[in-house]
Amino acid sequence: MEQLTGKVALVTGGTKGIGLGIAEALIAQGMNVTITSRHGEQAQQIAKQLSDKGPGKAIGVEADVRDFAAQQQSVQATLDTFGQLNVAIANAGIGRFGSIEMLSLEDWQQVIDVNLTGAFYTVKATLAPLIQSKGFLITIASLAGANFFAGGAAYNASKFGLVGFTQAVMLDLRHKGVRTTTIMPGSVATYFNNHIPSPQDSWKIQPEDIGQIVVHLLQLPARALPSKIEVRPSQPPKK
Repeated sequence: MEQLTGKVALVTGGTKGIGLGIAEALIAQGMNVTITSRHGEQAQQIAKQLSDKGPGKAIGVEADVRDFAAQQQSVQATLDTFGQLNVAIANAGIGRFGSIEMLSLEDWQQVIDVNLTGAFYTVKATLAPLIQSKGFLITIASLAGANFFAGGAAYNASKFGLVGFTQAVMLDLRHKGVRTTTIMPGSVATYFNNHIPSPQDSWKIQPEDIGQIVVHLLQLPARALPSKIEVRPSQPPKK
């Protein structure tokens, strides 16, 4: 089992939802974590709360995943603070849903820019330190990257693309010692798409469940690589 104490991760979109669940799980394992968000003050506040819980430490950095220079700056802040980067998690994502007849050019562009190009920027910005540390790269995709649905043209395109992108990157990097995985969750109890989690979401996957999956991935011996993980609620409501 790989030891995680003292290792360093960068999590995009780490102030809430799945990103926060992952950051909390890594901090609990003694890892140090950089969380990024478009809202710098919020990122810093959440990072302080994570550090207070410990045993790992966190910093918060303002960075929009659509801005490659900002991604580079978040990586540099990580290296300046913690001295290395072992894990990069491309988590930030948005959803815009509706019939193709109603889907606007702006909504399409935003979804592709954040969910797909943003992940590409995260990979490019973290690549050199991950190769140096023989680290781990994880993208958070969705079951919508394997199952299309009406009203999901933009979201499906972004997540199908992210799954394909990540698997190709896995093949590119495996012999450089970097392991690459995409996690494809089903329904998760988060604030995604303006949803407010409530007790009625108890049947859904919880953010901390994804955090635990990430911990298990990182603890696997370096010879093992689950390159794609689909995770569903075990007992969704019957239709």
